[in-house]
Amino acid sequence: MANDFFDFDSELTGAAEDALKRTENAFKEIESVTEYNQQKVLSAFIKNKVSESHLWGTTGYGYGDAGREIADKITAECFGGESAVISYSFACGTHALDTALFALLRPGDNMLCITGRPYDTICPVIGMDGKTGQGSLADYGINYMQTDLDNEGHIDLEAVKKAVKENSVKLIYIQRSRGYTLRPSLSTADIGRAAQAVKSVKPENTPIIMVDNCYGEFVEKTEPLSHGADLIVGSLIKNPGGGVAKCGGYIAGKKDLVELCTYRLTTPSLGREVGASLSSTRDILMGLYHAPHVVGESLKTAVFAAALFENLGFEATPKAEEPRHDIIQAVKLKNSENLIAFCQGLQKGSPVDSYVTPEPWDMPGYPCKVIMAAGAFTSGSSIELSADAPLREPFAVWMQGGLNFHSGKVGVMLAAQGVISHQ
Repeated sequence: MANDFFDFDSELTGAAEDALKRTENAFKEIESVTEYNQQKVLSAFIKNKVSESHLWGTTGYGYGDAGREIADKITAECFGGESAVISYSFACGTHALDTALFALLRPGDNMLCITGRPYDTICPVIGMDGKTGQGSLADYGINYMQTDLDNEGHIDLEAVKKAVKENSVKLIYIQRSRGYTLRPSLSTADIGRAAQAVKSVKPENTPIIMVDNCYGEFVEKTEPLSHGADLIVGSLIKNPGGGVAKCGGYIAGKKDLVELCTYRLTTPSLGREVGASLSSTRDILMGLYHAPHVVGESLKTAVFAAALFENLGFEATPKAEEPRHDIIQAVKLKNSENLIAFCQGLQKGSPVDSYVTPEPWDMPGYPCKVIMAAGAFTSGSSIELSADAPLREPFAVWMQGGLNFHSGKVGVMLAAQGVISHQ
């Protein structure tokens, strides 16, 4: 391994060379999925006859925005939905999820989360832990229930069927990725089995099945909509933005449900007919075009990180040889000092702000101090190489992203060198 630009010690380079040998089979599988998804996206662009005129945005009300319309159609086709809305009007993934939940639920409705406690930033949206008064679902009389995962971290299908049978459930909420936990991320097949279980209980009046699809787009050849989900939601500064989109999110799925979401995003009766795209359409389309390849590079970076840190004596989840269902790689680093050293080392391999030293801080929406390494071209982008972790047990870091593997590999090695030097 060349060491012309970075001063890695021999122990680390040896461990990295061995890690690369372990990744060969996983990389072949990633390449296969990447090629399939890249052809799927290219086919959608060709089928919808994208032209240069679609790349320029509108102003004012945005009536008759052909670029916006074509971006929505391509997004729906790529994700297997009847309809979609993809827009910079979503401030972030949490905002897109919030939009969908408020669009689909009404006072008195019951929402059932079947993947245990949701990610930290969605809890205030629901109104969990007494966090009410800001316009949460709880403030509007919408009831939250959940079923916990089983001992292996999988959806407890029997518990789900029991909850659906005994309650009038309007919406099933599924979080595909693990959040700040070490449970397995869900495959599209896992989501399909859950959807089938729900429909077996109430085939005539099935609850809406909504999936937080963040970090999972283009990781497999199919998306949750092809396995029984009714709606999927995600962020453009994660997988589907391809490292190009500067902000935004998407909602895709059944036509009537997406339409309700557009009324919440803008206003009733206007929905998707308004909303100037300004100069965002080119970024959205170009990002979506690049997304399958960038996701593949991110997955390679994650697999390499797992193999390297396993070689160094740390526990990685998923393991280097395990199948991938999202781009996140968790590593248990044993203590807060190693965790901080990891993030500070990874930051040194960033193309932007490499000289900055990350420190733990009280981040909005999180209940404890969080440290983040994120030297990205787009602030907060987690399809670019980044890592973050709350300073609490089990002192694991959650790493994601990597626009290209060769730079991602260097960032991971600098993170490892930081941990080694600290010990």
